[in-house]
Amino acid sequence: MAAETKTAPATNKPAALQQGATAVDDVTRALPHALGPEKSLLSSMLQDPQEYIGVAIEEKLTKDHFYLPSHSTLFGFLIELFEAGSEVELVSLVQRLLDRGLLDRVGGPSALTDLYTYAPSPGHFRHHLQHVKDKFVLRSIIQNSNEAIAQAYDAPDEVAALLDSVEASVLAIREGSETNKAPTIKQSVNEVIEKFQALLAGEQGAQGISTGFSELDRMCSGMKPGEMFVVAARPSMGKTSFMMNIVEHICMDQGKPSMVFSCEMSAFQIVQRLVFSRSKFAMSQLSRGYTPTKGDLQRIQRAAMETASSKLFIDDTAGISINELRAKARRKKRDEDIQFIAIDYLQLMKSRTKQAENSREREIAEISAGIKGLAKELSIPILILAQLNRGPESRSGKSLGVPRMSDLRESGAIEQDADMVGLLYRTAYYAESEEEKEAEAGKAELVLAKNRNGETGHIPLTFIADLMRFETGAPATGLDE
Repeated sequence: MAAETKTAPATNKPAALQQGATAVDDVTRALPHALGPEKSLLSSMLQDPQEYIGVAIEEKLTKDHFYLPSHSTLFGFLIELFEAGSEVELVSLVQRLLDRGLLDRVGGPSALTDLYTYAPSPGHFRHHLQHVKDKFVLRSIIQNSNEAIAQAYDAPDEVAALLDSVEASVLAIREGSETNKAPTIKQSVNEVIEKFQALLAGEQGAQGISTGFSELDRMCSGMKPGEMFVVAARPSMGKTSFMMNIVEHICMDQGKPSMVFSCEMSAFQIVQRLVFSRSKFAMSQLSRGYTPTKGDLQRIQRAAMETASSKLFIDDTAGISINELRAKARRKKRDEDIQFIAIDYLQLMKSRTKQAENSREREIAEISAGIKGLAKELSIPILILAQLNRGPESRSGKSLGVPRMSDLRESGAIEQDADMVGLLYRTAYYAESEEEKEAEAGKAELVLAKNRNGETGHIPLTFIADLMRFETGAPATGLDE
């Protein structure tokens, strides 16, 4: 019994006094903390668990937010009891903690009694909760800064990678993602059931983001958060047009903020193509002496106004590195809450690590993995274009020009990282005679060669060359574009 009445064990000391304290001018400084608000939160939860533990869960309070290890341990145990539907009252709580060998770690019975009698004002719960969260943010900033300083002193070879890592950790603090990264299995199951019920009810929001191509949407149920969709083709197949048709539908028809990274075309060229494709006016007509009608001008003006008022962000940095792209995307997600990213195209991007300098395959693998990681980090779908090698041209007969997933340049990493892979081609491009070209005019196809969460297959499309536009379905018989 004498042993049980000793002072609280070392684990009850503030975490900063055990480790992580910072020394400035030879004076040890404790990390930022708010012990009074921590005690207030725990006292409220002990006195009225149904009310205040529920609020704490809603506010995403975690064990890591508490400065004292004893407070952290007790909070974690209270959450466990609450989620199990167990009664929370002093006598049974002491016994449960004793049975689990946790009683000393929370300071013993006297510490629990002290918390019960702390008697905070219930109206101050959220105010005190914010105090605790703020101190946790300050401690996180100090911890991440110390780690960054230590790594910087080590003079790493990959300075760009270190800068990217530091920026990601700071943004993670701002967004609170560090406390939400590991959902419990129960939370994941609940999300799955909620999604299933929404799909049964036919709720549109249960689907991913629509691409505007009905058959593609049917096969993949839209593009989901965290997914990487690779659209690959040989040059001159219209993959940029296909990408911009999807961007137009998402950003302008659905009103979702979107970002385009273009390594090949300028922002002016992209906007010009977007405006005239949306207005369905072929600029090539002007070179043939055509004078736009009043209706043409009205459509162009309307398309221009819709484009100008949309939340479309374009970055046309040539040869952008994966680290730079990630940094810009994170800032746009934070500032504008972008819901979709499109990249044109993968092989024009760079990775500036030492390992990538001597291996193009390694460089592509790093870029591909970086884009997939960004999609998961920002929880948005990312569409990226890619070039195919000359495989389609080397085939003969009916297989001439038909792409395969193995035709992807440096394909191993891309195939592995992508959630969906679409291979775009137009049969008229490979026609040998004028008669064949005329017969195949406008015919296009997207081969959905990989679909991690759905079916694969061939999706017929119509390509309107003058408008640089794809539409759902095969061309009507006799179409002559």
